[in-house]
Amino acid sequence: MSATSLRAAWVALAGLSAVFLFEMLDNSILNVALPTIGRDLHASTVALQWVTGAYSVVFGGLMLVFGAIADRYGRRRIMLAGLTLLALAGLATAFVTTAGQLIAVRALMGVAAAMTTPGSAALAFRLFDDDGLRVRAMTFISTIGLVGLAVGPTTGGLVLAIAPWQVLLLVNVPVAVLAIICIRSGIEEDAADGLHRDPVDVLGAVLGTAAIVLALIAPTLFLNEGIRSWLPWTTAAAAVAAAIFFVMRQRIAEYPLLDLRLVARPLVAAGLAYKAAAGLAISGLGYLVTLQLQLDWGWSPARAAVGLLPQVVVLIAGGAFVSPFVRRAGLDRAAWLSAAAVVTGLAVYGTLSRFGYVWVALALVLVAAGMRVVGAVAAVNVLRGLPGNRTTIGAALVDTSSEVTSGAGIAVTGTILAATFTGAIASPSWTAHQSAQFEQAVTIAGLVLTAMAATLVIWALMRTRAVRESVAV
Repeated sequence: MSATSLRAAWVALAGLSAVFLFEMLDNSILNVALPTIGRDLHASTVALQWVTGAYSVVFGGLMLVFGAIADRYGRRRIMLAGLTLLALAGLATAFVTTAGQLIAVRALMGVAAAMTTPGSAALAFRLFDDDGLRVRAMTFISTIGLVGLAVGPTTGGLVLAIAPWQVLLLVNVPVAVLAIICIRSGIEEDAADGLHRDPVDVLGAVLGTAAIVLALIAPTLFLNEGIRSWLPWTTAAAAVAAAIFFVMRQRIAEYPLLDLRLVARPLVAAGLAYKAAAGLAISGLGYLVTLQLQLDWGWSPARAAVGLLPQVVVLIAGGAFVSPFVRRAGLDRAAWLSAAAVVTGLAVYGTLSRFGYVWVALALVLVAAGMRVVGAVAAVNVLRGLPGNRTTIGAALVDTSSEVTSGAGIAVTGTILAATFTGAIASPSWTAHQSAQFEQAVTIAGLVLTAMAATLVIWALMRTRAVRESVAV
């Protein structure tokens, strides 16, 4: 039976919020501990990079697969299994003695995240019949996660002052236990008519996973190896080839992992495009602003953190305004208006950021406000555009589109910086010529990201508008 209010489903929402909190908190709380981990485990720079990278790559690469599995065997069942794996991986942290072991634990946590995160959106969607309640539920869940993302570095620093770094990952154990208790008691087993029993397309799963994993690895290789190295270009080409073979396989498979006809539905396609535009913006803008404040303007890390506060405040406090805005504008209009705010923020940054911090702050606010609405509305639109027995892979698609375009945003900005800026970008003192080069790179990268995000938003808007006009006729 569907809940008629958030209060009626508070136990289930507490469990699903704990799942999203784990996803948001995991990397942010660990980043501050990387120097300590490096000293303790005698880890190289590359090994430390994979301490966080292993989680992200495995998480992003396996979401589609576990989304498809959950739609076949039960979303609640797969989520509980993932939470159990998370608790066990957290406990294993206490026994880690080498960087390789820690990377393996982080990969297991990535598997757990892939098993749980898409299911959290699908289960939240299933709790309610009313779209307004669905938006409110997803806004509430995402707010809890964003609070974790915001306080993660500070919390991690305070914990490290009094406890070993292993505690930062052991905290996943009580989070997982809380989520298991709430989900078991607050969410019913999946009904048989809400699942499907099509065989799993193993070849499609391998090709899809390979395409996503390679797409997530390529940006890091572009930044580490440089645009003149053959390795990042080969990896990017392999990602494109795997994606093409995946699409071809899905077109001919009797039981495809991902039915492309469902993805082509207007609500689904538009929702994914809006979410992709937001992912592109938040990653590219975050990367550029961090470099600009600290390297170009010479701000200390603490002052730069304060400079990013407008974005943090909007992401956390903005949740209170999402539901009223959606009620007034409607789901479809709210989606394109918020996505347009993201594009506007990128345009402001690309054209005006060189003229002072006030323009940077305005860009951060616009992108954060747009992303705050898109995060809830795009997911609801995608899920309501799919059959009930395909909602988890739909949620996985939403998260995957954001993960892949986030990597693309960093790859685009990093490549433009590498092509424009001469010398070591991390050098403590730049020449006037280097500062001019950086400002030029920021302008080019900001406008390229604006064009990419705008293309996605315009395409999505045209896709849904054409359908509305055909229905009206």
